Amino acid sequence: MKNTKVLEERIIGFDKIKGWAEAKRITSKTIAFTNGCFDILHEGHIYSLSQAAKEADFLVVGVNADSSVKKLKGDHRPINNQHTRALILASLLLVDAVVIFEEDTPLELIKNVMPNVLVKGGDYTIETIVGAKEVIANGGRVVINPLIENCSTTGIIEKIKSL
Repeated sequence: MKNTKVLEERIIGFDKIKGWAEAKRITSKTIAFTNGCFDILHEGHIYSLSQAAKEADFLVVGVNADSSVKKLKGDHRPINNQHTRALILASLLLVDAVVIFEEDTPLELIKNVMPNVLVKGGDYTIETIVGAKEVIANGGRVVINPLIENCSTTGIIEKIKSL
């Protein structure tokens, strides 16, 4: 499957993302970073990712590993495994790189990427965004995008259960 191989190349290992980011910066390009579970991709995710992509030349998306999603969302999650979630994100034209992270937070990943712009959704504040302090101290900025009302993976799962 040729197309899947190309997409797999956009899924970058945690140990390789620092070099990838440094290579982009050498060419004076900017990097935006966002992260999440992205369990069932929906309109809210697409909006958030498209807004994040507008902030820089390249968009790196951190994806919570399955073990991390379980800790955050409970034993019934994730619905889709980490490889599937990463592959779906890698297939989006506005996403340049996807990195799966095992830790509870993306702090180490953010330190490795050290993006010019850190982007999160409107359910966060600067004080609650992991990595905000580090990005700002490095001369970067933090952008908080509004959420789309009534649009969540949990809501989709509940709707399916009620059918």
